[in-house]
Amino acid sequence: MTIELKINDNIPNFTLPLSDDSLFNSEELKKKLYIIYFYPKDNTPGCTNEAKDFSSLKEDFDEIDAEIIGISKDSIKKHKNFIEKQGLKIKLASDEEGNVIESFGVWVEKKMYGRTYMGIERSTFIVSSEKKILEIYKKVKVKNHANLVLERAKELI
Repeated sequence: MTIELKINDNIPNFTLPLSDDSLFNSEELKKKLYIIYFYPKDNTPGCTNEAKDFSSLKEDFDEIDAEIIGISKDSIKKHKNFIEKQGLKIKLASDEEGNVIESFGVWVEKKMYGRTYMGIERSTFIVSSEKKILEIYKKVKVKNHANLVLERAKELI
């Protein structure tokens, strides 16, 4: 059964460990907006570019009181190595069990080179401090994505 979240739905309640050794709790949102993006794997080309693009715009997101959280199944240790290696400025959350990934409906069947497997569909959600989904991007193409999200976030505040 695939979960299909829509604009104006509330995000599921969840708590995940973050790369800065704190916890992200969806019931304690304090920022105006949250950019929650799901990506397949640390240190792969597309995921690295996406994280670097969001990092390069972090100050712009800070100006509109928006926090960026990247979520994958990688461990906190892998996230910390990824952040250090790539000079990232954003927080990454670890969902090793995949429960949050599934609850957002981004754990999907994928096909590559004729092979079918389950994986994370690159997706981004813009969420309000009231936990309401304001925008959804599915099957994200990395090039220029962070800029598009920033522009949309500015429109939403």
